[in-house]
Amino acid sequence: MGAENRRFALVVGRFYADLAEQLVAGARAELEEHGASVVDVYDVPGAFELPLAAKYAAESGRYDGIVALGAVIRGETDHYDYVCGECARGVQQVQLATGIPVGFGVLTVDTMEQALARVGSGGKRDSGRHAAEAVVASLEVKEKVRGQRAPTGFVTS
Repeated sequence: MGAENRRFALVVGRFYADLAEQLVAGARAELEEHGASVVDVYDVPGAFELPLAAKYAAESGRYDGIVALGAVIRGETDHYDYVCGECARGVQQVQLATGIPVGFGVLTVDTMEQALARVGSGGKRDSGRHAAEAVVASLEVKEKVRGQRAPTGFVTS
């Protein structure tokens, strides 16, 4: 089934705008290649705001899956640790609470060079594309589980 005829939201932290655009391009390409009918984009200032934006999208009932995209680059303070941890925790909470898969395409890196290596034009991987792949894979599991016959009656051991 994949993404065919499904609706997706990309929630995007725009603090590093150039990185965000490349992450969006990768995620959008992946979803469209798998037949997504809608890919809407919602921008927020940074990674810390992504969980709330994902929650809004999930609770709207409009989307089958969501991809959270952005970047956090380590600085000289502990701010990096707080933002990364809370962003990841919040995104996980959204998908567990709503049952809507949320891909984590947030770069958590030490340098801009590491970030560039993890976006579409980089050499290591395309994190936007991979986060969208994760959402599609989760939807496939959801469909398989729904299609399995449930046991009837009580199970005894």
